[in-house]
Amino acid sequence: MKYIPTIGIECHVQLSTKTKLFSEIDNDARGKEPNSCVSPVDYALPGMLPRLNGEAIKLAIRAGRAMNCKINNYSRFDRKHYFYPDSPKGYQITQFYHPIIGEGYVDLPSGNRVRIEHAHLEGDAGKLTHFDTYSLVDLNRVDTPLIEIVSQPDIHSATDAHDYCKELWRLMTFAGVSYGDLYNGNMRFDVNVSIAPEGELGTRTETKNLNSFRSVERAVEYEIKRQTKVLEAGEKVIQETRGWNDATGETTGQRSKEEAKDYRYMPEPDLPPVNLTDEFIAEEIAKLPLMPADYRAKLDGRLPNDTLEILLDYPNLIAKLAEVDDFATKKVANWFTSVLLAEENTSLLNDDLPSKNQLEELVTMNDKNELSSTAAKEVFLKFFDPEMHFKDTKTIAKELGVIQENDLGALEAIVDTVLAKPETKKAQEDYKNGEQKVIGFLVGQVMKESHGKANPSAVQEILKKKLA
Repeated sequence: MKYIPTIGIECHVQLSTKTKLFSEIDNDARGKEPNSCVSPVDYALPGMLPRLNGEAIKLAIRAGRAMNCKINNYSRFDRKHYFYPDSPKGYQITQFYHPIIGEGYVDLPSGNRVRIEHAHLEGDAGKLTHFDTYSLVDLNRVDTPLIEIVSQPDIHSATDAHDYCKELWRLMTFAGVSYGDLYNGNMRFDVNVSIAPEGELGTRTETKNLNSFRSVERAVEYEIKRQTKVLEAGEKVIQETRGWNDATGETTGQRSKEEAKDYRYMPEPDLPPVNLTDEFIAEEIAKLPLMPADYRAKLDGRLPNDTLEILLDYPNLIAKLAEVDDFATKKVANWFTSVLLAEENTSLLNDDLPSKNQLEELVTMNDKNELSSTAAKEVFLKFFDPEMHFKDTKTIAKELGVIQENDLGALEAIVDTVLAKPETKKAQEDYKNGEQKVIGFLVGQVMKESHGKANPSAVQEILKKKLA
């Protein structure tokens, strides 16, 4: 490329606290009437003072550690002034000078590393909905607790931008600090893109409020192409905030990009500084479960990388896979990917997952030819049936009537019955005359006679001996 892209990303993560950052109002406004989850503190009525939600501090510590970041013992809040209808205070309470989360890094599946500059706690703004001649404001989202994660400009392709955002989403959901519901805005991405000849830095644009990994990738691709055309035409890229239109696949200019001085930051006088002891920080870090990197190391060599990366999108599922013995991992992973994901039954992954014993017994029965591959998938799906979920594998297989017949004496008797039928005589003669393919027809007849319970491999061997 003539120009090298340089990309930095700011990610807003909604924390999964029960109440808002500075009031005791419900933090979950999904499906609720506009302006119904708002307190006098959120409205910023005269005399109302914020009170910090301690749970948000705890979740911020875990989020920071998930990104290999330093957790600062001292942090404090600031006022970021701007006047907009969705911000009733006239300012946003954030952390500009002393954020709670310091430097860290996120390693991508490709091996590339993206450094984290810092991450800070802040209260969200409200939501404006624009119509032709008027706008409506919903303040339900005001002071929803967020952490804003600011990356260093270490990303140089649309693919890495996509992978970085997806890995952040995994880290936040595995750590349990956010529900990670992209559709409802639990995570939003602001993408800064600039292009310039190698060794130089260009003028950046910021595309705001992207809420899917694919949108991030497409927006970066579009901005690289758009800025390239601007520079090749001998013009200058304007530093500005841009919006993304998912339908057209284009960004559009919205307003000139503000600088820190434009917001007139000042220390928040109504909230004291946050002083954390090393013991308090260590106690919260200890609550972190295994993270994606831990599962990659744990399952290395047991699963193909592409399969592993698919399953890492499901924290409960990957934890279950890590429980089962090495011999069972690959087969269980294939059932999850082929039966659930490929057939778009991902809703089942929200239910109780099969137990370690159920899964390992299913693999053993399949390996011993007690269950065919088709029957094993059928039993696997029944693990998610509320009426069968607590039954052991063999009981479910018996109730379904899918256990294969492996008794050679019994199978030989069924084969003899089939070979004695007039409708199989021609196939027998054809096989003896060298037409090997007709053995499939004869196996099918035996399977039919056994009501699908015969072991096909054993049947084929018996047929070959009898027809020799």
